[in-house]
Amino acid sequence: MNPVDAGGPPSVSVIIAAYSMKRWHDLREAVSSVHAQTAPALETIVVIDHHSELLARARRELPNVTVIANRGAKGASSARNTGVGSSRGEMIAFLDDDAVASPHWLEALLTHFTDSSVVGVGGRLDPMWAASRPRWFPPEFDWAVGASYAGMPMTARAVRNVWSSNMVIRRQVFALIGGFSDDIAKVGVRSRPEDTDLCLRAATKYEAGIWMYEPMAVAGHRVPAERATVRYFAYRCFNEGWGKATLAALNGLSKSISTERNYTRRVLPAAFARGLREACAGDIYGAWRSFAIIVGLNIVIMGFLAGRIAGHQLGKV
Repeated sequence: MNPVDAGGPPSVSVIIAAYSMKRWHDLREAVSSVHAQTAPALETIVVIDHHSELLARARRELPNVTVIANRGAKGASSARNTGVGSSRGEMIAFLDDDAVASPHWLEALLTHFTDSSVVGVGGRLDPMWAASRPRWFPPEFDWAVGASYAGMPMTARAVRNVWSSNMVIRRQVFALIGGFSDDIAKVGVRSRPEDTDLCLRAATKYEAGIWMYEPMAVAGHRVPAERATVRYFAYRCFNEGWGKATLAALNGLSKSISTERNYTRRVLPAAFARGLREACAGDIYGAWRSFAIIVGLNIVIMGFLAGRIAGHQLGKV
């Protein structure tokens, strides 16, 4: 990999995949936030995932944006790959259609590419709750609503993976690993670990390559009211476990759960104890947060075991 030209920052194309008319206003705000960057993008490409009405409206009403249809299978992976195929930037940035980038988002992400060993960078995602944050919801589980969680690094640091809701990758790396995999693509609202898979494959391809997490590269991620429920919490935890089982089948168990080991051994026990202390100090919801940690972790484990069993059964067919 070549170092970035010392004459200036690299050019960057921003890809936003969209699939639902219900997120139209969110999509417009996402695009506006890209246009307001202190480090301007070379281009913004919106990829519509098999939705003719949304495609027509986006082409009519989104100014200074390239709007194209997903040319591959339905899902976020193909949509993003389609966007990259139509882009020109040295770097490829991804932002979700329900996310809003802060003005210094791209500037903060791009600073790390002066180091030629960096293959990609991800930023912080702050939850934007449609209503108030549920008091029972532990911040260590903010990943369940697509946001950075308590326990993640507070300063820039090398990490195993970042999230496609807020990330940038070198074009040459993306091309050489074949982009996002359709095998574990996110379709609709069901979360899949296609971004973790991408990061693992990139790191495998370049043994000296690293991913950086930059908490100063902030984007807000919307959390609709229906995701602030116990039912969605349980659903998302189960899918997380199932997704990790799929990831382990593709990339090996050790690589696929390396970050999760530290999370379960250090982050969650400390959070559980803190919740109990808060309950003893008079905050009854502290006990509920501790209880949610235990329940959430066990549901993740059940999802992982169910995914492993399903994978083994499919392998015998």
